[in-house]
Amino acid sequence: MKILAMADVIRLKQIEHVKNEKNILQEIDHPFIVNMRWNSKDDCCLYMLFEFVSGGELFSYLRNAGRFDSVTANFYACEIVLALEYLHSLSIVYRDLKPENLLLDREGHMKITDFGFAKKLKDRTWTLCGTPEYLAPEIIQSKGHNKAVDWWALGVLIYEMIVGYPPFYDDNPFGIYEKILSGKIEWSRHVDPIAKDLVKKLLVLDRTKRLGNMKNGAEDVKRHRWFKHLDWNVVIRKQLKPPIVPTYVFSSKEDDTSNFDDYPETDWKSVRSLDKIEMQLFEDF
Repeated sequence: MKILAMADVIRLKQIEHVKNEKNILQEIDHPFIVNMRWNSKDDCCLYMLFEFVSGGELFSYLRNAGRFDSVTANFYACEIVLALEYLHSLSIVYRDLKPENLLLDREGHMKITDFGFAKKLKDRTWTLCGTPEYLAPEIIQSKGHNKAVDWWALGVLIYEMIVGYPPFYDDNPFGIYEKILSGKIEWSRHVDPIAKDLVKKLLVLDRTKRLGNMKNGAEDVKRHRWFKHLDWNVVIRKQLKPPIVPTYVFSSKEDDTSNFDDYPETDWKSVRSLDKIEMQLFEDF
């Protein structure tokens, strides 16, 4: 359950942002996305109820392993490709692909979460948002961006999975941006050359030549040699065997939260109620 105090949403000027997130979540339903099941509000809070995904973050598994082998990275990448293809078919750009936003379900399949930066696009958008290491060059340059940014981020993610750290890294964001705009990537010798070829085609500075953003869209990515062994119908039906199966402390996987860290809960009793005029701001939530 995601609970947002409306007074905080107003104070942080996030009203349109939150409504936009809810509208997108209402529209989508996909095997590789954490789907919203219900939403509501009362006089103080907004509520969004999601399916429970018990396996934890891909980020934790990647940090524990150091890096993934090509087979493991390929498994997660192919499920993400289908999720992005689905979102793009609805004109939704996701804009926040990174290991922290990828969860594993109880069998070990991928689920994308956190649609706070997602946006329905007619043409292009100019908002600067995302995680520095994963930003496409056109976002940094404020040139206006579209669905191509998700394919760039997929390239960064595949690199991070097989190398163990992102391709563009620095201690401060401006150093990261300089490296992204230079487009220079260093490669370890152990990297699978076919995976390397795909990453290079996704991390193309010119988005009109970026794999995934050309005439055939996601089909070009799906046809790449790194995925040639796959039957995409088997992938969408979750019939591939996951390389990592989450372990559980309790016998029931349905409600076991042991794969997540504990965070302090907000004291919801202290949240103030809104007055009538403020409530009107959330009429259509």
